[in-house]
Amino acid sequence: MVPQLDPTIGSSPQLSPELDPMAESRCADVGADAMGAFFNEELSFPPVHANFASSQEQLIRFSKNVHDNVHGNIYLDPVRYVTLNNLVSYLGKKKREAIGVNGGVTHLVYPGAVHSRFEHSLGVYWLAGAAIQKLKQNQGLELGIDNFDIQTVKLAGLLHDVGHGPFSHLFEREFLPRVVSGCKWSHEQMSLKMVDHIVDEHHIDVDFEMIKKVKEMIVASSELTLPKGTREKHFLYDIVANGRNGIDVDKFDYIVRDSRACGLGCNFEFQRSELNFLEALAIELMVVDALLKANDFLEISSSIEDPSDYWKLDDSIIKTIEIAPNQELKESRDLILRIRRRNLYQFCNEYTVPKENLEHFKDVTPQDIVCSQKNGGAILKEEDVAVSNVRIDLARGRHNPLESINFFKDYESKEKFPIPDNRISHLLPACYQDMIVRVYSKKPELVGAISEAFENFQLKTYGIKAQVHETPEKKKRRL
Repeated sequence: MVPQLDPTIGSSPQLSPELDPMAESRCADVGADAMGAFFNEELSFPPVHANFASSQEQLIRFSKNVHDNVHGNIYLDPVRYVTLNNLVSYLGKKKREAIGVNGGVTHLVYPGAVHSRFEHSLGVYWLAGAAIQKLKQNQGLELGIDNFDIQTVKLAGLLHDVGHGPFSHLFEREFLPRVVSGCKWSHEQMSLKMVDHIVDEHHIDVDFEMIKKVKEMIVASSELTLPKGTREKHFLYDIVANGRNGIDVDKFDYIVRDSRACGLGCNFEFQRSELNFLEALAIELMVVDALLKANDFLEISSSIEDPSDYWKLDDSIIKTIEIAPNQELKESRDLILRIRRRNLYQFCNEYTVPKENLEHFKDVTPQDIVCSQKNGGAILKEEDVAVSNVRIDLARGRHNPLESINFFKDYESKEKFPIPDNRISHLLPACYQDMIVRVYSKKPELVGAISEAFENFQLKTYGIKAQVHETPEKKKRRL
């Protein structure tokens, strides 16, 4: 029996009943989601075929070993080891955010929530190799998977995040759009430049065609992806960055790695975590303001086009600002000092955008809040208000990711089919995207005035107060 894979959609094979003890209890398995079946603590692959076992032994024998605190021993072949040594300089200090929507400052609230993109990239490298090896083991001849494919997918996993800037998505989504007019820059696009720079700068002997495909795989889930018809074996492009349904080894690694770093499992105190999240978001807003105020003097944004300058930019930019004596950086230094002393922006309130208004939603700005204040009382200015517009979805925007996943009747079936909405459990969400607007006061004494203006904005925009409850009076009086 050969487990089936739908090569037109890039689905991973179903594990055989012998290898998958949960198979008996499944009513139906998802093709693309089957990659998760081998994502476990052990990550061992039974030697079903003798030549596969032999290749695994050779891999271990001739590889370098790195011990990872999530996946255990990770083995790197010679080309990947050379690349790895050079990656240390590029990724070693670039912190990955512990909670994706929270930017790169979570370690300031969860002190143990610190690990680097370097570690994450190693994890994705290892899982990408595990995924392609599993495909080869079950359907290698059918799909034409060769050693070139295996090495390419693994290298894409190792290099997929090399284009990230300091504080990760905070730099890309919050800082750059406010300092570079009409900015279309993305970390995926920068990754392509960085890959070329690493190869050229360090004279790494790697096949040109392999690097070309690596770069295509890195941007497979972004707007830069190539049309599907122009790619050979396009199922390979779903392993590292799955633009079709979001199920990929990148997420498999960072969900476990981030949770472990934060000390958060499935069971934790929700109320405490929510409060910590709001505090972390306040710090994120303050870090963005600090970078904005320092940008003219340090020319932070000028490095985003040249890889030879860009690789030097990492989280240490905050320490650079903090210890610099220059008067031009005083406002930025003061903000960082406020963070150290926990004199943070004060959370006022939040609301979830009504479902019927999501399609045409425009980000709320401090100007919107200030223009909604009534006469009398404190006079608000835009620089007194900070607004966070957070979009949360299931990796497919407003669309149901299950629409992009095909199912099979059993392991031997070759006929794929989707599951329509009326056949899916009613416990699943009917809406697949949320937009949450949160407002902060930069000065404690203005919490009351800003909260009132925020309520007025909601009434003016939606005809109702969309927030769940009013801002507590004791918080309004806090000085």
